[in-house]
Amino acid sequence: MARTRRALMFDSVRMLAGALLVSGAAMGPAAAADLAFRQAVAESASANPALTEFYRERDYAPLWTTAADAARRTALFTALDAADGHGLPEAEYGADALRDRFAALTSERQRGQLEVAVTVAFLAYTQDVQTGILEPAKVDAGIVREVPLRDPLATLRTLAASEPQAFFRSLPPQSPQYTQLRRARLDLETEIARGGWGPTVAAGKLSPGDSGPAVVALRDRLIRMGYLRRTATQEFDGTIQRAVQNFQIAHGLAPDGVAGPGTIAEINVGAEERLHSVLVAMERLRWMNGITLGRRHIWVNLPDFTAKVVDDGKVTFETVTVVGMNQHDRRSPEFSDMMEHMVVNPTWNVPRSITVKEYLPMLQRNPRAAGHLKITDRRGRVVNRDAVDFSQFTARNFPFQMSQPPSNSNALGLVKFMFPNRWNIYLHDTPSKSLFQKEVRAYSHGCIRLGKPFDLAYTLLARQAEDPEAEFRRHLNSGRETTVPLEQPVPVHIVYFTAWPTARGEIEYRRDVYGRDAQIFRALVEAGVVLPEVRG
Repeated sequence: MARTRRALMFDSVRMLAGALLVSGAAMGPAAAADLAFRQAVAESASANPALTEFYRERDYAPLWTTAADAARRTALFTALDAADGHGLPEAEYGADALRDRFAALTSERQRGQLEVAVTVAFLAYTQDVQTGILEPAKVDAGIVREVPLRDPLATLRTLAASEPQAFFRSLPPQSPQYTQLRRARLDLETEIARGGWGPTVAAGKLSPGDSGPAVVALRDRLIRMGYLRRTATQEFDGTIQRAVQNFQIAHGLAPDGVAGPGTIAEINVGAEERLHSVLVAMERLRWMNGITLGRRHIWVNLPDFTAKVVDDGKVTFETVTVVGMNQHDRRSPEFSDMMEHMVVNPTWNVPRSITVKEYLPMLQRNPRAAGHLKITDRRGRVVNRDAVDFSQFTARNFPFQMSQPPSNSNALGLVKFMFPNRWNIYLHDTPSKSLFQKEVRAYSHGCIRLGKPFDLAYTLLARQAEDPEAEFRRHLNSGRETTVPLEQPVPVHIVYFTAWPTARGEIEYRRDVYGRDAQIFRALVEAGVVLPEVRG
């Protein structure tokens, strides 16, 4: 029967004790104390393979608990004491209890046990601050992002070989957006401590020329939120109208300068709820910490309803989008992948889920329904609709495929941009242009529809064609389905940020269209994240 890891560990401890015996003589006090420390470390670390291996390979030498470890120990406790600044569950790391144990040490065995306890707290903190507190898919099945978790053994080895302060500074995301969100968190907590942004606006709609208590409430909240300079006006004048427009731009609303129901609803969102968005955004950035965005990448922020090409940190192309509707099987997922090619004049191969849920019931009522779609069997032969009794089929046994040939009315429009993935998500054109005029654009089956698909094609082809527009038009005018490879594949990041910094460091907010951020925030609180007390 194979020996267990724990049994082998105790064998090594016994061998360690034997090595300390000199010519059969009794072990001296120093050697006995050293053995007691090492044995306590080995026993305490035995439940964790990474800890066992780390301490074994360094011959059970301490990392935290001697005078020589003071700088490393100080850097750790400084980081744990500042964990709240990252929106982390500070109490979960037990810094105060560990300090008490240091003060109460009376034996080498206790020191060995404390040594491992500190390492356990260190690993918990490093994982949380590097790659997040939560497992995304356990919070929401639509967050299919692969988090780049670090190897704990490698983390311990790096710490042991590093300057402590520099090591701890390197742990959180290093992006400027993360720093800006941390600053926004502090500002919002200060605002909450002051009582928030004042009374909400009790009105359905306010327009230029209006006056009265609701306009005063609107004025005061805009002042407190930083969109309006101090003024005593009680009328909805030009300065308030411009402030409303600036607020609308910063919140993804139609900037008409009229405080309609949607705008007032967003103005009435309190500082506490905005803080929730910031904390969730920080957690989301930690999930992406270690993912290489790419010097050129495509950034699709679902609640912002935009897709952007970013080159060396600057947005060089932007278009509005339509994303998946807010239904459990149609919400667009969140993940990163690599765009490899575009397809000009694409065929729409109808996903089976759409075929059996939407089109099969139509065909059962009328076999000639959805006549713009071609029905084929498993061998690719076109099916004579009039010769098929569709009522005999169910979602489970429907044996046909449906597709729409290339055309101006094709559901995918005239071009699609492919980053092959198991969720069958891609960016594409659409003949339904009117949806881009809406403020909330969640209408698709999950894929991302683009307001300016041709311009995206030109932007991507510019790096491999002298005249990218002519190159694209050549394929388009052929009328044939054509795959155009990208000579330099481009990373695509489909993300979901309801709080995001601008280039000036100001935080813009968006609606939580899928309710995902609310779920994440609840999970953060359950994990121990503590919020400031709200007055009143």
